[in-house]
Amino acid sequence: MRGLGLLGLFLWGLGLAQAPILYLPLDDRPPNWGPCAWERVACPPREVYRGPEGADLAALRVWLLASPGEKLVASLDALAYGGLLQSRHLALPAEDALARLAPLLAWRVRYGGELLLFGVVPRWDATQRQRNLAVLEALASWPGLPGVYLEAVWDDALRNSPAPREARTLTYPSRPGADEAGQVLLLRAFRPGLKVTVVYEEEALAERITPYEGVPLRDTVRGMLQSALATEVSLAGRPDLVLYVYGGGNPRRVVRHLLGLMPRFPVALADLSRVNRGDPGLMAYLVGLGLYPRLASYASWGTPANNLGSALARGGLFLRDQEGRLRRLAEAYFAYWWGEVGRPWVRARFPEPLPVEAQEVAALWPYLELEGYRVDLEGLRFPWDRSFEAEPRLGLVALSLGFGGRAGPTW
Repeated sequence: MRGLGLLGLFLWGLGLAQAPILYLPLDDRPPNWGPCAWERVACPPREVYRGPEGADLAALRVWLLASPGEKLVASLDALAYGGLLQSRHLALPAEDALARLAPLLAWRVRYGGELLLFGVVPRWDATQRQRNLAVLEALASWPGLPGVYLEAVWDDALRNSPAPREARTLTYPSRPGADEAGQVLLLRAFRPGLKVTVVYEEEALAERITPYEGVPLRDTVRGMLQSALATEVSLAGRPDLVLYVYGGGNPRRVVRHLLGLMPRFPVALADLSRVNRGDPGLMAYLVGLGLYPRLASYASWGTPANNLGSALARGGLFLRDQEGRLRRLAEAYFAYWWGEVGRPWVRARFPEPLPVEAQEVAALWPYLELEGYRVDLEGLRFPWDRSFEAEPRLGLVALSLGFGGRAGPTW
């Protein structure tokens, strides 16, 4: 620090005092990269992530070791293998994968920040699952280190998948999920101790073994709350957030429940009715009755665990941020619309990798109003050149001057 001078030393110290929360995503698909556009966290440069090719590991390590922070939420699979896709099939000895994780502890020593880490127990078709499990087992001592939290999430557990059984052999917490894990740990980083009441559409839903999880839904929910370091309370316990779990039963009954809950509590709605798609009947009620803009959050884009974690995280992170809440609701509605309209339209017309003409699907975007703003789909891209995921550029346009004019895009 020679030559900084008194002013330089002051500014340097001030920078450490205001060190950000860092986020190292699993990959650059929208559910994982999305928080980087929320203006809450510091992320690696977008170009470090290279779609299906995987992350530039050398550049990722350089960014990490040069970035001080108060806390770091990080994917082990991104650092060890380059991302989720690469973790399934990349031929790499366990010893080499572990060596690639050493910069995490170096960052902890260098900057003193807290580590919040997650690794993935891969899905049924992964060819490197034994290697990945060996790496996760070798990290058993890490949670005993000061300032380190570590969990494992299992990915897409179809019937008879070995992943839940493998995860239970680990000595630290594990649960279903993958693409929502970064968001949930960010909630743990920003709002530990959030008081949450879980309300199921019907009590029998809690015991249902949901697709891709392999365990009763109640266990998935409990694991999610543990990941977020949230406290489960009753409605009488004055929750900060109600997590409402919809299983696809009766949309009209759900609306009656929401009408009773929403005047009293912020409600995060997880739509588990279908995998990767929401319930059009429920959404029609939500939009038609003006309930959707009043939700704390909504999610229907992925597996049950994906949707639970996303609804919980976004609802908790943006409780006191009106504009942020509306932007997350706009993004969640786009994800719902993409599952119902956009993805089927594109798949019926274009082969993959998608040509630029596939962006014409944006012309089908409907009118959507959120609390005095019109949501415009201003642009669209396919970060992995396939129809499964799409990344929108959404604008909020005030419908009256009283709302302060045009809002900027979400990314």
